[in-house]
Amino acid sequence: MAKAKSAVSKEEKAAAKQARKTASKERRQQLWQAFQMQRKDDKRLIPYMVGVFVLVVALGVVLGLVFGAPWLFIPLSVVLGVLAAFILFGRRVQSSVYKKAEGQPGAAGWALGNMRGQWRVKQAVVGTSHLDAVHRVIGKPGVIFVAEGNSARIKQLLAQEKKKAARVVGDTPIYEIMVGNEDGQVPLSKLERHINKLPSNIDGKRIDALDGRLQALGGKTGAAGMPKGPMPAGAKMRGMQRTARRRS
Repeated sequence: MAKAKSAVSKEEKAAAKQARKTASKERRQQLWQAFQMQRKDDKRLIPYMVGVFVLVVALGVVLGLVFGAPWLFIPLSVVLGVLAAFILFGRRVQSSVYKKAEGQPGAAGWALGNMRGQWRVKQAVVGTSHLDAVHRVIGKPGVIFVAEGNSARIKQLLAQEKKKAARVVGDTPIYEIMVGNEDGQVPLSKLERHINKLPSNIDGKRIDALDGRLQALGGKTGAAGMPKGPMPAGAKMRGMQRTARRRS
């Protein structure tokens, strides 16, 4: 019996090791593909990455000379230089993806789906045949409605959704965000940052309770069946963007 358990344990460990190797290989492939795609569109990528790496290493050499221990600082500065180059790469990939998605129907919903952190995102809780849409986000700030599309049409949708939500969320703050480049709107590339800057007003338990209430409300009204619009052109880079983030 003990031998059988030992054999199973070894097989499980071997399978887990192989799975890790496969996942690591896939991440490297995604990273390489993202790099190849980005460098074709971004001619400044390689010079900037090399420049950042050289700058960090140079600073390490200077610090080493100042403290009289260059061989101690050089290996550390090389590692930090590589890390800084990857961070720059990840940021430029992210910027490129958002530029490609800008103005595309459904881009705001796609951006919300890519947000990091504990957010409850419901895309296109209500929309129109013109692909205007209102998305719902629940998090520590409270309930956030994010709208994209024609300003005149979307304001009415926002008002309707806010009124419905107010009936079940009590004193929880409700925020409205219009995505776009007009006055009073938030650009797509700054949407996540804007939401993350909102104040924390509720805890995790309240988030779960609100999510349940609003999901039930959506089910009764049938709003969740509204069209969400096509994914933006840059959406195919989603996995590569996440890989770059992990690496950076």
